[in-house]
Amino acid sequence: QVQLVESGGGLVQAGGSLRLSCAASGRTFSSYAMGWFRQAPGKERAIVASISTAGLRRYNAESVKGRFAISRDNAKNTVYLQMNSLKPEDTAVYYCAATSRAFYSGAYSLDGMDYWGKGTLVTVSS
Repeated sequence: QVQLVESGGGLVQAGGSLRLSCAASGRTFSSYAMGWFRQAPGKERAIVASISTAGLRRYNAESVKGRFAISRDNAKNTVYLQMNSLKPEDTAVYYCAATSRAFYSGAYSLDGMDYWGKGTLVTVSS
C-alpha cells in the first residue's frame, strides 16, 4: 500500500513557476514508476509527465514539453513537478500517481496507475 500526498499548488500569474511535490509513504517507493496527471474543469484527467523507478527515463506530454520537468528523490520518497512558463490553460487539479507496471513509453493511462493522491489545485491567472 502506498499513500501519496501532493503539495505546492496555488495561484500564479501567467509566465510564472510552481513546483509541486508528492510525498509517498512506505519503504517501496523506489519500486514504483511515478506520474503526474491533471484534470481541468470539464475535461478528462490526463497524464502530464512520468518518471521511471530510478529516474533515468521520463515522459512529458506534448502540451508541457520544454516547460515542465518531473524528477524524483528516492531517498526522500518524493516526486516533483517543476512547472515553468505557466499558461492559463495549465489551470487544473494536479494528481500524483504510482504504478508497479513497467515504464515503456511512460504514457500511462489512468487504468495503468495503482495509487493516487487527492490532488492539488493550480490556478494560472492571465
